[in-house]
Amino acid sequence: MAEPTLTMPVSGLSQLAALISLFISPFHLQAADAPALMKATTFDSQQLASNTGLTDPIDAYFVSEKLDGIRAHWTGTQLVTRTGNPIHAPEWFLAAFPEGIALDGELWAGRDQFQRVTTTVLDQQPNPEQWQHIQFMAFDLPSSDEPFQQRLNLLTQHIKRIQQPFIQLVPQQRYASLAELESALDQLTADQGEGLILQHRHNRYQPGRASQLLKLKHYQDAEAVVIGYEEGKGKYHGQMGSVWVLTADNQKFKIGSGFSDNERLNPPPLGSTIQFRYSGYTSSGLPRFARYIRQRSSPES
Repeated sequence: MAEPTLTMPVSGLSQLAALISLFISPFHLQAADAPALMKATTFDSQQLASNTGLTDPIDAYFVSEKLDGIRAHWTGTQLVTRTGNPIHAPEWFLAAFPEGIALDGELWAGRDQFQRVTTTVLDQQPNPEQWQHIQFMAFDLPSSDEPFQQRLNLLTQHIKRIQQPFIQLVPQQRYASLAELESALDQLTADQGEGLILQHRHNRYQPGRASQLLKLKHYQDAEAVVIGYEEGKGKYHGQMGSVWVLTADNQKFKIGSGFSDNERLNPPPLGSTIQFRYSGYTSSGLPRFARYIRQRSSPES
């Protein structure tokens, strides 16, 4: 595989950021007191068709939309990102959260509004007007050792007591068959939704990947650090044609599709973290049909 070429003009600071990213992966940068959160295991449409990965019939699972925002954890006293970094929300926003009760959720502004969320939530100086568009969508109660069905009942009671429009419960559904679930996924995808989350009714909250908490999409996505560029050809001569990236598990490859004309003129900086979409893997283990989605505002969020 050819080495990445740096054919686009970049500043010395960006070059330094790219060099540092080769030695200190931003995927692992987190605060010393990062919350011990539960994470979903990937479950794709092929597994759905064969019922692989489900421990029980589909009606044993609660199903919710996978929201495209920034995961946030209310510790009982502070709102932080999944890596433990403080979120600088306005006082009126933070004052509504219950003292001493931990909540797991997503800061969200609706579908296809990820950039608005990151611009607002990651600002060190909170903009009260922008925060009016942000909701904390609660989906779990980490401090409870009850099975999910009981945790959901408790969480519902907490959210009702809060009585604030910007703190809401993520709606949960139950489906009687895999066909119903697949139809719901198709409709959500058509409506620009990201995917679905399935949680077994008996699943207990546990740090790390959980086999009974599944994320279901028609595609897979991941993040990578930009480490180089290749110049385009034809209509893109003199512009960025593709970016070379490095993943958290040290895979190096290039992505050339998914960029707008403006993004080819102003590509994501070296050292920045991008999100890409793909469909399975090649015989050499690299993401197949990798397509650029967007630049992540911060690898620490």
